[in-house]
Amino acid sequence: MSLGDDAGIVGSYGVVGSFPKDFDYGPDDHDMENGAVPPDNRPRILLMGLRRSGKSSIQKVVFHKMSPNETLFLESTNKVVKSDVNSTSFVQFQIWDFPGQIDFFDSTFDSETIFGGCGALVFVIDAQDDYMEALVRLNVTVSRAFKVNPNIKFEVFIHKVDGLSDDHKIETQRDIHQRATDDLADSGLDGVHLSFYLTSIYDHSIFEAFSKVVQKLIPQLGTLENLLDILISNSCIEKAFLFDVDSKIYIATDSSPVDMQSYELCCDMIDVVIDVSCIYGLKEDGEGTAYDSESSSVIRLNNGTILYLKEVNRHLALVCILREDSFDRQGEPTVPTNSCNLRTP
Repeated sequence: MSLGDDAGIVGSYGVVGSFPKDFDYGPDDHDMENGAVPPDNRPRILLMGLRRSGKSSIQKVVFHKMSPNETLFLESTNKVVKSDVNSTSFVQFQIWDFPGQIDFFDSTFDSETIFGGCGALVFVIDAQDDYMEALVRLNVTVSRAFKVNPNIKFEVFIHKVDGLSDDHKIETQRDIHQRATDDLADSGLDGVHLSFYLTSIYDHSIFEAFSKVVQKLIPQLGTLENLLDILISNSCIEKAFLFDVDSKIYIATDSSPVDMQSYELCCDMIDVVIDVSCIYGLKEDGEGTAYDSESSSVIRLNNGTILYLKEVNRHLALVCILREDSFDRQGEPTVPTNSCNLRTP
């Protein structure tokens, strides 16, 4: 479905076939007979932290489209839950959700199995609770995981910050960062890098944080960023994102800093396109999908900004932000040397 008078600006790129199968876009229609990437070959993300820290809620909101309010009724996880994320466009991976009350370092758990094939370890800390015990568990977890697999990316989600003031958020992040770093230095692991994020399931911060985590599992990230840099340098686009439509995780963006408000606008645009397409874009018999090769949208904001979305393949969308005067000059036969021509290959 097309929303906006922009046909022909950007053609459908289809599926890029030059990437390894382990990091594919996901099974396209012609690949369904062969099946998806085998689970054993997928990157693994571990969700760890004390019980009731919000691990399961994060997974449900980001990857299962659960409303944040519905997560209030989730039961506490009492066993390791393994979930395959097959719809994510560029990286198919597994998420292992560990219950906080279980000591997975005792003799009944195989650390090699847990951490050996792990790509990223996300440790969730409840910012609204006393986090001293969580910091102790974080130190033990990182220390033992690093010994098994030094290549793990360690990510710390300082979670449930929606209930904190801005000053309190900053102070909490500073304190946790300092204590965690000092604890690792005392353990002789001062070379281990921890990435910290302030997150909440009630805003887009959790999607932005998980975007950063997933990007680290994409070996072609640098190439994708360079391609987006080339795109905006040869047009008047101010910011470009490559989004996974299902999860609203952006798998790549250009090298300019990400503004949270811009990211939120792009996420909201994807919701609008999908919702409107579900109402008006399906065939009369209900066949087809709400997001397909014809999907595109142009939204003009009252501040002179244009949001532009175009389907890349059935999982990916290119979402761009640019000024209205730049968009109005698209495809002109001749362009003065001091103006920009919005045109993509």
